[in-house]
Amino acid sequence: MFNFFKKKGLKEDINNSNNKNELFIGTAALLIHAAKIDENYTNNEKNLIKKTLLELGLEDSKIDETILNAENLEKNSNQLIDFTKIIKNSDNSFKIKIIEILWNIIYSDNKADMFESNLMRRISGLLYIDDKLVGEIKEKVKKKF
Repeated sequence: MFNFFKKKGLKEDINNSNNKNELFIGTAALLIHAAKIDENYTNNEKNLIKKTLLELGLEDSKIDETILNAENLEKNSNQLIDFTKIIKNSDNSFKIKIIEILWNIIYSDNKADMFESNLMRRISGLLYIDDKLVGEIKEKVKKKF
């Protein structure tokens, strides 16, 4: 599922970024927000978020601190733009992969409710990802569950 981070260039771009820490925290906060939207933030979702961050290149020793910072950011923010602003500046393939991870988190409990679907519409708009593409990714992920 996470082989996309191994593509040449994507992981290197993230590691060369001056905003690497912000990218990790912002990405984690967005993923946490998606996991919490159904008011059921499970250990399975938290582990999926940790795995994602590690595959993005976050050092294992920084995972707990990053998750804690992301949870605080998510808890103290009421706007998605706080989480998406740094992701928005990433290349399109990275944003599409984040959308895929978000759908995996949402479907980790085998269903997507109207709040989760609404969240994905808002996120895709903030990241400038076409609704049709988001729908295709959703259906691809849904088939796995």
